[in-house]
Amino acid sequence: MTTVLHASDLHFGPPAVPAQLDAIAQMIATRGFDVVAISGDLSQRARPGEFQAARQFLRDAAKASRTIVVPGNHDVKWWRAPMGIGSRESAIGNYKRYITRELEPVLSVPGVTFVGLNTAQGVVPGTLTWNPRDVGVVGNLSAQQIREAQARFEAAPGQDMRVIVMHHNPLRGELSNRFGLSHPARAAKAFADLHVDLVLCGHDHQEAIQHVEHTPFGTVVCTAGTVSNRTRGQRPSAMNIVTLTPQAIVVEAQIWSVDAQNFLPGTSQRFAR
Repeated sequence: MTTVLHASDLHFGPPAVPAQLDAIAQMIATRGFDVVAISGDLSQRARPGEFQAARQFLRDAAKASRTIVVPGNHDVKWWRAPMGIGSRESAIGNYKRYITRELEPVLSVPGVTFVGLNTAQGVVPGTLTWNPRDVGVVGNLSAQQIREAQARFEAAPGQDMRVIVMHHNPLRGELSNRFGLSHPARAAKAFADLHVDLVLCGHDHQEAIQHVEHTPFGTVVCTAGTVSNRTRGQRPSAMNIVTLTPQAIVVEAQIWSVDAQNFLPGTSQRFAR
């Protein structure tokens, strides 16, 4: 059995809520999760001070659990390299300096392989849409990234469950009515071809647990809500606890309670494997 605390969109900076971050840190320190997965947007404006606070949070988490983290669109200064003009290294430089140089990490624990994918690529041809609001916001998943993910999964033990950690939501958000990725159909096909069991993502600022039935067991897409004051539709902040066994994936939402000043268990769903 593998237990995962999945949080996203921490937005260290003005949107961060210290009480929520303290509650997560306490949960990590005391609950004994096997893995802590943070699916992007550690910062609000990709500033050094924001990343320094996020780095300390991750260092504390690493004392109790294995960790995997990927960047989000707020972690990239896309205006430094729009359409490849400028310095891509400058755009992602603070994330690499303060968090990690590995933008697409791989984490293996007994029975599970986690592959991180960097969908936060700024403004590149793969992110262009007809909606001006998408500039610097929408994510991209390239064919090359899919091939590399396939190689990483194939290098793992054959019986391992396959988990992708990425920032942008590949399915349409209930309140936003928007996909996080510019080409969601490409991602859906990739998940089916790669026999991905679970996707951990964020970006939409609304928690969601969805099941795509495109293989015998399908893919569970677990979208964590934001842990900040930037929630969608005035919903409370939310994250997830995921339990993986060879028999099932169980996702239990953790919903912020103002009265309790803590995250309390919410909806739980079980998906047989």
